[in-house]
Amino acid sequence: MNAASFPYARLRPLALIAVLSLAGCYIPAKVQHPALRDDVPLAGLPTKANADWPAAEWWHVYNDPQLDQVMALVMKQSPDLEQARTRVKTAEQSVRVAAAQAGLSIDANGQLTRQRMSDHGLIPPSLLGFNWYNQADLSVQLEYDFDWWGKKRSAIESALDQAHAAEAERSAAMLTIQNAVADAYFGLLADENRLALTQQAVGVQQHLLHIAELRVRQGVDLPDTAQQVRSQLASTEQMQATLEGSIQLRKVVLAALVNVSPAQLPPLEPRALPELEGAIPDDAHLDLIARRPDIAASRWRVEAALKQIDVARAEYFPDFSIKAMAGLSSTDQGAPSFGGLSTGSKGDLGNLFMAGSRVFGITPAVHLPIFEGGRLKANYGSSRAQLDAAIADYNVTVTDAARDVATQAVTAQQIAARREKQDAQIKANEALLANAQARTARGTQDARQSLNAEAQLLQQRDQAISLQAQAISTDLSLIKALGGGYRSDMDNKTAQSPAAPSPTSNPAGAP
Repeated sequence: MNAASFPYARLRPLALIAVLSLAGCYIPAKVQHPALRDDVPLAGLPTKANADWPAAEWWHVYNDPQLDQVMALVMKQSPDLEQARTRVKTAEQSVRVAAAQAGLSIDANGQLTRQRMSDHGLIPPSLLGFNWYNQADLSVQLEYDFDWWGKKRSAIESALDQAHAAEAERSAAMLTIQNAVADAYFGLLADENRLALTQQAVGVQQHLLHIAELRVRQGVDLPDTAQQVRSQLASTEQMQATLEGSIQLRKVVLAALVNVSPAQLPPLEPRALPELEGAIPDDAHLDLIARRPDIAASRWRVEAALKQIDVARAEYFPDFSIKAMAGLSSTDQGAPSFGGLSTGSKGDLGNLFMAGSRVFGITPAVHLPIFEGGRLKANYGSSRAQLDAAIADYNVTVTDAARDVATQAVTAQQIAARREKQDAQIKANEALLANAQARTARGTQDARQSLNAEAQLLQQRDQAISLQAQAISTDLSLIKALGGGYRSDMDNKTAQSPAAPSPTSNPAGAP
């Protein structure tokens, strides 16, 4: 039969017969899309209607050029970020592999064989008149698998969903690294600010010790008075040494995050800590699903697991394929023998390109699973279990996200209340210091009262800086809990080319 005249439509009755033969067999029903919650439980949390979601490059809100410079280095050099990028590339290649296995395949083959026949074989060369022969073949083969049950299409879509999940995980890794860098940087600034206050406190304690020693030498006070001041000075100097060590340690941590040595960090001058304006948007419970990269990754994995169930279900149905071949084939005998000895010269292969050497073939085929030892059922059950695990992971991720946001919001509220009380205490100490200095200036008391008041004020300011550092760290955690500028377009995903997948997400601060 001529390949060109083979009717494609004749495969349809063959498919129908095969499906009817499976009528008595168990075929799982198609799994419907599970009902996933589309909001996060955040009722009762303090929110602000005018609060903005974190931007993609959220660290710019702190208006710190040094932090911007460090973040630029992180985006280029972080080894953890490069590892996440590698996982995305691997997932994208899996999409290409799945796409390459679908559709039409064309192969070209060519071979040339020269062979001597045995004198003692099934057909003696004496009957054929030659010992040597040449075989030449040139052909083009085409194969097409009919994806009537959507198995290959589902496999491609599953691989594409996995690529989307890998991209969301990359965004989550990026946000984690950015958050750690900002936290280390502001911790460094806090230590430098506290060190400056501690150095002032050391000066105050040294002045108090000088006065105490003078009074002891003059017999006005007992020696224990000077010992008490020396103890306070030693404690303040110990705090100074602790902060100096903490500053060096934070630089080491920051350098490790940036993937450079501490000496290669850009110059980081001491700066005042920024003021905060962060808050939770009032629509956080509705929009957090699309703004948390970990939730988006979990949801993409649910979609991928659903497609894998479709692949496993399609295994129950017969596979149909068609193969076609066109080419040239020629067998030429070797040169004649003289006196029983072959001349060894090759025969003529010119017949290969003659019209009579043409060969054609077409092979429709069907593969019908009849007995497979429970493999199909086990494979389908495994796919269902993976879907259940993906759904459970999604639900846990949503719950964890709600707890994360709630924890940071409540913590920020508590720290804000403590800072308000701390500011009131600082104002009171400032008033006490001003009164003590006025009395000292009038000569109604010595300098010890004003120095002690100054020491108390420095201590309260140190506590205020510690609270502000806690507030900034909590603000960073809240930004991370709110997704750090990530935005998933899962609900509005469009068809993409399997050969060049591009996950539809906007990773935070992606270069």
